[in-house]
Amino acid sequence: MSASEYLIGVNDEHGLDPPTNGKRTPIMPYLDKSIYENEFNRPAKIYCAIALLRSGFRTFDLHPEIQDISVSVRVNRANFARCDLLVTFAYNAFGSGHSFNSVSGVLTYFSDKSYFAENSQTLSEDVYSAIIEKSLQTNGRGVGVLSDVGVLRSVRCPSTLIEAGFMTNLREARLMLDPDWQKSIAYAAAAGICDYTDKAYTGEGNPADYPTIMRGSENFYVKIAQYLLNLRGYPLDTDGVFGSNTQAATIEFQKFNGLTADGIIGKQSWSKLVLQSPSIYILKKGSTGSAVQYLQYKLLSKLYPLDADGIFGSETENAVKLFQTESGLVPDGIVGPITFSALLPLSSPRDPEQ
Repeated sequence: MSASEYLIGVNDEHGLDPPTNGKRTPIMPYLDKSIYENEFNRPAKIYCAIALLRSGFRTFDLHPEIQDISVSVRVNRANFARCDLLVTFAYNAFGSGHSFNSVSGVLTYFSDKSYFAENSQTLSEDVYSAIIEKSLQTNGRGVGVLSDVGVLRSVRCPSTLIEAGFMTNLREARLMLDPDWQKSIAYAAAAGICDYTDKAYTGEGNPADYPTIMRGSENFYVKIAQYLLNLRGYPLDTDGVFGSNTQAATIEFQKFNGLTADGIIGKQSWSKLVLQSPSIYILKKGSTGSAVQYLQYKLLSKLYPLDADGIFGSETENAVKLFQTESGLVPDGIVGPITFSALLPLSSPRDPEQ
């Protein structure tokens, strides 16, 4: 089979609006609130789908909704669509869930009761190996068995579930909000699927080289753009058809990012959508857009409280100044190459060991 003959199901566990009960971290220090599991699962699923599309596969989203959807419904969706394999993103917990502990690391799972148990095990092993070798998550706990989990046992295709870290480990809990962490695990999972299917993995490349798309376009680049617009806060069906809704979302995204609002996705819009190199921007009070939102999530993942709304206001400026001070930088509230360089590592000045 060629890559285009595979239909890959992508799935994220639990929901965010409303958040699924109990699927959250303990109260995070400094942030004074929990992080919900789906705050990692959903963006990781989206990034994985994008990487699979780049690599020539077709994708099917079992869970496009923001709210939680029952396992039985998602299983039925996968089976009705005739997915050729399925990958599910989740985050683990250990203990009571009310306090942090030292248990950490990624696991992948398969069901030994699945009709496709042997293939599912191989898929899980390939995805696990790719995450350990190619992502920012290098702490591994192996491949395990979850016999009766529906998205593993009841789907009519090989299926793996990724528990990318532990919500009850403080470091891995805060990293749930780190976009670089999310993307690296998702892209590595896609690379593992490529290994399993013996197909070549295609990286991001240069977004400026992506083709121009506009109303009437129908291809996988449209679907990638729709996934990215969803990720940036513009809800859309990811059907690969550039219709009026995609055009309207594109115009709103362009306005918010200071681009010409023509509804056409060309070099500049692709660069802001993919956001491959956010550190090339100089951000300060009054800035808006996807680079600001990236900055805000990086700050949140390092335990500096604010709203990740893409608007660089007083709250974001104060958080930046605090981060700069605690990182030994000049606290001018302006985010340029030096501050971005300090933001890139997974560590935080607010880690207990710092």
